[in-house]
Amino acid sequence: MIFNSFQFLWLFPLIFAGYYLLPRLFRQPSFANKLLLAISYGLYMQWNPAYALILLGVTTVTYGFSLWIERQAHEKRRRKLLMACGATLALLPLLVFKYYNFITESITSILPFGELPGLNWAVPIGISFFTFQAVGYLFDVYYRRIEAEHNWWDYMLFVAFFPQILSGPISKAADLLPQIKAERVFRHDDAAQGLKWMLWGMFLKVVMADRLGLYVDKVFDNYIYNSGSSCLLASIFYTFQIYGDFAGYSLMAMGVGRLMGFNLVNNFRRPYLSVSITDFWRRWHISLSTWLKDYVYIPLGGSRCSRWRNYWHIFVTFLVSGVWHGANWTFIVWGILHGAFQIVEKALGLQRSEAKGVVRGGRILLTFLLVNFAWILFRMPDIASAWEVIGKICTDLSSPLFLSSKTNTLLSFASLLTVVCVDCANEFKPGNRWLMASRRTSVRWASYFVLAFAILLCGVFDSGQFIYVSF
Repeated sequence: MIFNSFQFLWLFPLIFAGYYLLPRLFRQPSFANKLLLAISYGLYMQWNPAYALILLGVTTVTYGFSLWIERQAHEKRRRKLLMACGATLALLPLLVFKYYNFITESITSILPFGELPGLNWAVPIGISFFTFQAVGYLFDVYYRRIEAEHNWWDYMLFVAFFPQILSGPISKAADLLPQIKAERVFRHDDAAQGLKWMLWGMFLKVVMADRLGLYVDKVFDNYIYNSGSSCLLASIFYTFQIYGDFAGYSLMAMGVGRLMGFNLVNNFRRPYLSVSITDFWRRWHISLSTWLKDYVYIPLGGSRCSRWRNYWHIFVTFLVSGVWHGANWTFIVWGILHGAFQIVEKALGLQRSEAKGVVRGGRILLTFLLVNFAWILFRMPDIASAWEVIGKICTDLSSPLFLSSKTNTLLSFASLLTVVCVDCANEFKPGNRWLMASRRTSVRWASYFVLAFAILLCGVFDSGQFIYVSF
């Protein structure tokens, strides 16, 4: 279910009412989890009913192997073998659906024989997110961070929980499973906070991200005919578009979760105010960063090794990050770039975030420019077109700047400026209670009405898909 769709507006209130009323009507608290599970699978099957079998398969494999690993408490080699087999089987659908065509096309382009057969199947939606969540649970059982879950229905809900299955956040079993098992009751404060997150998330998505996307698509899809200055502006707009799009989804997922009594991971913490690339990854897609740290970086050896070995661990971790994002060389190079930036920072001792005044401002600007540069590779369909856009930006800034309609231009800059001001206020004056968090009731409600009015008047309501759903 897309949060910015008409379907969500009429269906979620029914889900919300049924979720709190039916368990009381039947006097069975456990009914709430079964209802959520049925809703989660029903919504997922809207995309393609057959792909629910992939979701069920990944769930079954990780559930069964976790129990098997738990029974082999004193057999270290057998536990390791079971973990490797379970993770491989769980990751297999992701590898086949998402990377098979990329691998075969890459092999065909290198080797002199004919084309290898390809797959014409669409990638199951959300497969990267629910697969990593399930595999993370399996690793946690193997490393004895948690005990294996014995309740099949609770584990199914953990993997398929509908607010987060499409684009995360990637929850840890230690965080989400206890909440699934606990009895949840409606709380006014939680509902109010959830609605605030949903309102701000909707603003980020339909007012800023989708509005900026109108310009980005026009320029980048026709970059050959646009100037370097237009490409530069489009790259900056895309940097904020992907932030608004993904952070907007995450906030709406958190809001839906909070309305239903769940505390989901906050995926973003003002990433464009980071003072280094290392700091950026502590603030951007936090649940994925945590997953990569816990299940790739630390098992490789982390920083408890020689300097050069540590650099290799950083490189491999961000190579995995690039591959996770998509089956394209652009994503791989994007991941390698972020790994290289962090290696340079660590070699120069710049990964620490202690900076003040002008120095902090300069580091924020430099980090933003590096991130913006890397996003060009992320956005373009291939390496060649990405380098052509970068070449235009470096050599053709004096040419006229393309601007779309006056209305779209004005709304684009106004929405971007609003988000920047809100993030700066929360970053540099964290103790103050702004707008929707104000202690004054009149200020809070004025903020709600202004945001709602802006969404209805200025939002782009084409039910455009969230960018990270394709990952």
